Amino acid sequence: MSTYGEVLKTPGVASTLAAQLIGRFPIGMYAIGLLLHIQYAFDSYAAAGTVLAALSGGQAIATPFTTRLMSRLGTRTLLLITTTISVSSMFGIALLSAPLWVYIALGAATGLAMPPIGPTARTIYPRLLSQRQLPPLFSFDAMLQEIIFIMGPVAITFLVTSVNSTVALAVAASVQLVGSVWFALLPRVGNLRIPPTSKRMGAVLKKKPVRLVTVVGFLVIGGLAGAEAGIVAVYGHDGPEAGWILAIGALGSICGGLIFGSRTITKRSLAIRCGILAIGLAAAPLVMTFWGLAGTLFVASIGCAPALAAISAIIVGSVKFADTPESYGWVNSGQLVGIALCSGLAGVLIDMIGPAGGLIVGATAALLATIIAFIFRDSQPDLTDGVVEPPPTAPIELPR
Repeated sequence: MSTYGEVLKTPGVASTLAAQLIGRFPIGMYAIGLLLHIQYAFDSYAAAGTVLAALSGGQAIATPFTTRLMSRLGTRTLLLITTTISVSSMFGIALLSAPLWVYIALGAATGLAMPPIGPTARTIYPRLLSQRQLPPLFSFDAMLQEIIFIMGPVAITFLVTSVNSTVALAVAASVQLVGSVWFALLPRVGNLRIPPTSKRMGAVLKKKPVRLVTVVGFLVIGGLAGAEAGIVAVYGHDGPEAGWILAIGALGSICGGLIFGSRTITKRSLAIRCGILAIGLAAAPLVMTFWGLAGTLFVASIGCAPALAAISAIIVGSVKFADTPESYGWVNSGQLVGIALCSGLAGVLIDMIGPAGGLIVGATAALLATIIAFIFRDSQPDLTDGVVEPPPTAPIELPR
């Protein structure tokens, strides 16, 4: 814990963590909110999964491009423009009564314009701390993101069951607006100067570590999305149980972050952390009770934050600073494609065989992530001594 205290005392770290956390908070609300809102409107989890897939797919397509634009338009300008479009589209989903294709289009617009807060924050971190402090910071960052999945699902489920899904989505969009603007107005965000990269779009994917973590992130986050859809389908609109189960799972991820946060990241670390996730999700379809699902998701999530922290550290240790935003953009895109495909597949299987279909999708994806991370472990950089290459100097100009 002293390591985390040292990290938080560094000027600029706590405010950056807090602002990006609020800006991304709706991530934990939109998934359940859209599933319940669209399922209620069309009486189909497949339709709900399609809208959620459109949002995630749109974000996946856009993120590598928006991250590259940060060096051209300026970080603050880009964040404010994308926030305005994304929030307006989500309000449209919440307030309009329309055919399914309209919701799909609005979902895609929400995703295409989603502000790249995560890649921006992780681009800033190496400029705030020493190489030695980066692994604990990435672990702390991933662990704090689980607050999204503790409060987000509980809040959105409570709003849906106590008021309605329209109000729930409107509240989520409002949170995104406030948080994203706050993050964009931070001095360290506004003064971030990213040198233009000389490489072509997608050239960073030629690096084996970037390809590896993109694929593994796709499977890890996609697996969680599939499992989440299955858990939501168990309880539907009948009560807050699904939100509480997801919150318990998020607590497991926080525990995992505390356990693994200060540990050295070796070539086997990513596979081990994915393996914990796979074991928990594989057991979930066998225990379809509240405490059974809560317990297995808790165990699975112990590997979640540590796996995401390892992915972030591998990126920093593999690419030059100018290529960091795009690299994180591709990683985010991989994760979002995972959400899109696994959510859609889970929705189809849920309609066919019941809620267990979503859990089976989640377990399968997590197992594949473990196998791939282990087989290609030698593609990772050696991080036993911390990040191998420090970023170049002074991309941030602090106010005088």
